[in-house]
Amino acid sequence: MDKITLSLFSDYFQIAVDWLLTSGIRILFIAVLALIAIKAAKLFSAKIVSLTLRPQDEELKKRANTLGAFVRYVSVIAIALIAAMMILGEMRVDIGPILAGAGVLGLAIGFGAQSLVKDWLSGFFILLEDQFRVGDVVEVGGKGGLVEEINLRMTILRDLNGNVHYVRNGQIDTVTNMTKDYSRYVFNIGVAYREDVDEVMEVIKLIDEGLRNDPEFKDDILQPLEVMGVDQFADSAVIIKARTTTKPIKQWRIGREFNRRLKKKFDELGIEIPYPHLTLYMGSDKEGASPPLRVALNESRGKTQD
Repeated sequence: MDKITLSLFSDYFQIAVDWLLTSGIRILFIAVLALIAIKAAKLFSAKIVSLTLRPQDEELKKRANTLGAFVRYVSVIAIALIAAMMILGEMRVDIGPILAGAGVLGLAIGFGAQSLVKDWLSGFFILLEDQFRVGDVVEVGGKGGLVEEINLRMTILRDLNGNVHYVRNGQIDTVTNMTKDYSRYVFNIGVAYREDVDEVMEVIKLIDEGLRNDPEFKDDILQPLEVMGVDQFADSAVIIKARTTTKPIKQWRIGREFNRRLKKKFDELGIEIPYPHLTLYMGSDKEGASPPLRVALNESRGKTQD
């Protein structure tokens, strides 16, 4: 009995050794080759991105980075699937029934995973149509922020507060891209009714000229400020509307600096920036004199009980 057991063990051990020396080595080779292929695909996509980029071309850089991430994502999935099929073949597993079963299973899952398919299709067309790229500031699916990642299933945004939003591509029906090709910042500048609006508009243009000649900001401004004129008569101010055109994502930086300089210049020239306040009208006599304002102060003293 011991000899039979030993013989069976020896036979199984020999079979295992033979398998390891043949199929086992091939499986290991396939796995190593797949890892090398995945690494090569990532390096290749990164190389293509670096060769595509041109200095100072931010739009092309964002486009290349987005497509590079997409190529890496698809390449990893494709290589992993091919390697898995080859390994199953080496393990003498009949792939035909698996593929047929996968087709039936995929059809069954498809009815329950329509949202996932919708996400993938939406993600594909977002990338194909170049609706937005990594590095853009957008509003999608009711959320806004900087695009940190795009893949076939979802878009990842980070807002100004640092919150990360994961938006499924299938939920995106409207895209607002605030940094596509160029950006604009709109100013609604309120001044008191007593101010000369022509003088105010000249001051606004002067501030813009100084900003465009500043080495720190001039490269971010694409066009001179467009003063659109008096936009409305508000409750306590005359509103002058203007807008500036900047490089993508630079509009907030330029807008903040413009507002800072404008406030300082208005203070220097004595131009009033009004704010809501309350005027008490007590009436007047026939000569136009107002009666004195009488103020009565009532003081109540609390009584302490022991």
